[in-house]
Amino acid sequence: MRKTEIGIIIIIVLSFAVSFVLWPQMPERMASHWNFQGQADGYMPKFWGLFLMPFISLLLFLFFLLVPKIDPLKENIKKFRKYFDSFILLIFLFLFYIYLLSLVWNLGAKLNIGRAVAPALGIVFYYAGVLMEKAKRNWFIGIRTPWTLSNENVWNKTHRFGGKLFKISGVAAFLGLFLPKQAMWLIIVPIVFSAISIVFYSFLAFQKEDSSKLS
Repeated sequence: MRKTEIGIIIIIVLSFAVSFVLWPQMPERMASHWNFQGQADGYMPKFWGLFLMPFISLLLFLFFLLVPKIDPLKENIKKFRKYFDSFILLIFLFLFYIYLLSLVWNLGAKLNIGRAVAPALGIVFYYAGVLMEKAKRNWFIGIRTPWTLSNENVWNKTHRFGGKLFKISGVAAFLGLFLPKQAMWLIIVPIVFSAISIVFYSFLAFQKEDSSKLS
């Protein structure tokens, strides 16, 4: 078993343990969603408030175990497997962090959720950029548009471009720690812009590849 898999199992077991320990202290209806102003505007029953994230983490873990084995291009995944494993571990740490924030809020500490989430998302976005720059063509991980999946050169160019945009988005999101009132905008605007730009870039790169073949 890989070290990252052991780390993820520890996180999942710990999240279930925390849920059981905190059960008596939690309200019957727990805050589960916050608006742009950091105010709770969504609630769920205590059972799901405590156990939904651990169950989601468990299902995600099983999915991520399968991906490298069932991908038709799994040999390519092996070429950047260490970056993929590190990113998956980071995702589970992020989910556990979000889970702890929700528990702390429901225990009575009224945090600025946007400010608390911003640096964590910034780290996730930035490392997603690192992973993109290393990712080889496959069917599950990376920027999967019709044009990247159809052409390896387009895949490589798009992922280099997308990696830079995601790193910039990560830095922007991290700034939310210092600009709490703008935190949610610093998270959402750059990443949406990046996602749209990447799709257009992959299309243009494919068109350029096609043109070069004809000339």
